[in-house]
Amino acid sequence: MTCLVKTLLEEIGILELTSEQVEALCAIAEKAARNHVLSKVPSRRVSVLNITVDTEGFKPVTINVEVEINLSPLIKNYDVKKLANEATKQAFDAVEAYLRELACKSKR
Repeated sequence: MTCLVKTLLEEIGILELTSEQVEALCAIAEKAARNHVLSKVPSRRVSVLNITVDTEGFKPVTINVEVEINLSPLIKNYDVKKLANEATKQAFDAVEAYLRELACKSKR
């Protein structure tokens, strides 16, 4: 799943992100996705959890979030695709919250 953040950046009044802010943004997105998955499935039942957050550019920033989940064979009939999509959404929600927080700090 890919999200173009340009519109959001302009909407909340951030002209450009620094490399440190982009790094923080990636870490926040990864943590949000991981926390979501582990809030739904015990870690001992997760065989594979790979979360990749990539960015391209600084103005605008394009963010790509990929969530790969494989569960233990003991868990049956669990919609892993839905869980991955929810985790991706949580990552983008966390990115939006971070950008809004940056905008508030820059207005002070």
